[in-house]
Amino acid sequence: MRLPLFIAWRYLLAKKTHNAINIITLVSVIGVAVGSIALVVVLSVFNGFEKLILSLFNAFHPDMEITLAEGKTFSMDDFPLEELAEIPGVIHYGEVLEESGLVMYRERQHLVRFRGVDDAYSKITGIDTMLVQGDFVLEQDGRNFIVPGQGVSYVINASIHDLLHPIHLYVPRRGRTAGLHPAQAFRSSSNYASGIFSVQSEYDMEYVIVPLRLMRSLLDYRNEEVTSVVAAIAPGYNHQRIQRQIEEVAGADYVVRNRLQQQDFIYRLMRSEKWAIFFILTFILIIAAFNIIGSLTMLVIEKRRDIAVLRSMGAGREMIRRIFLTEGLLISLTGAITGIAAGALIAWLQMQYGLVPLQAEGVFIIDTYPVKLKGSDLLLTGFTVFCIGFLASLIPLRFIWEASGKPPA
Repeated sequence: MRLPLFIAWRYLLAKKTHNAINIITLVSVIGVAVGSIALVVVLSVFNGFEKLILSLFNAFHPDMEITLAEGKTFSMDDFPLEELAEIPGVIHYGEVLEESGLVMYRERQHLVRFRGVDDAYSKITGIDTMLVQGDFVLEQDGRNFIVPGQGVSYVINASIHDLLHPIHLYVPRRGRTAGLHPAQAFRSSSNYASGIFSVQSEYDMEYVIVPLRLMRSLLDYRNEEVTSVVAAIAPGYNHQRIQRQIEEVAGADYVVRNRLQQQDFIYRLMRSEKWAIFFILTFILIIAAFNIIGSLTMLVIEKRRDIAVLRSMGAGREMIRRIFLTEGLLISLTGAITGIAAGALIAWLQMQYGLVPLQAEGVFIIDTYPVKLKGSDLLLTGFTVFCIGFLASLIPLRFIWEASGKPPA
């Protein structure tokens, strides 16, 4: 392989008889490099947004969530809580009770989902770090407080500073129809908001966090019922291994889901968007690869005499094919290495200095495009460019042997 590589390298660097070949070769390298830069930068930006969005959801979702395989609520008396607490790596655990209902503030009302939580919930999820107003206080001096999402607060125009008008919570009574008095079909409570959280618009418009004790009172539960048990895992522990241990402890009646499984739809949507962009940019690279075909075709025409000489010296079809195949791969790899290095540098500069700001209306949680470099994306980009260059180089090889004519006498 040394001789084909040596000749191909000389062909790449040497000045051609026709200047157009040099120009097309340069355009081929630049086209591949620009495509590689686009792949690296765009994939890194998608990684950054993915990390940002998942980090926001992580403030609302626990590391592990345990629910019934069939049914809605279960009693904590039937759940092996002590065995869960003994699993190495489980540092916090808590109880959650959810139900749909209605909130009303003065004349405004909104359908929501109440999430009743205990004192450990803020330690498990970090929801207290996502407050935009007030404090995360659910119980104080025997009084119950609520923490609505920012979207809920906006719809009903509620304020945490209004101490004259509480927020009214309504939950349907179990097994009770409206009858002549619709109010009899609901259990209600009036509470003040201690804070307002903001995670993501979908959650902000839907959820109101309330004390677990209040939630059980509204639903008239007296047997420690919950809809799920949540747990936090200590840093450094293998989440998959702990998930299997929890599944063994909980038994077949329960389903254990990690954070990604709790956000399965969002995660799959982001993955599909990233791969769609990847294939679009790959298609652009394929178009750029036509320059490689043109460059090699013209080079074959120019080097007909060299090919004939090599044939007369005993070079076979495969050696001559390897020379021009290597030439095409050198063009691709030169563009790929240049593009990947430049793309990685651009991504690093964006991570360090935030050169490109977000052009978004209103207030956003970040000011610049988030970026996260992954070695797997760099390898994927290099492999993709190599495959495209290899396939593009094969096309002109069919005409090499015929282009040389008969070997000289």
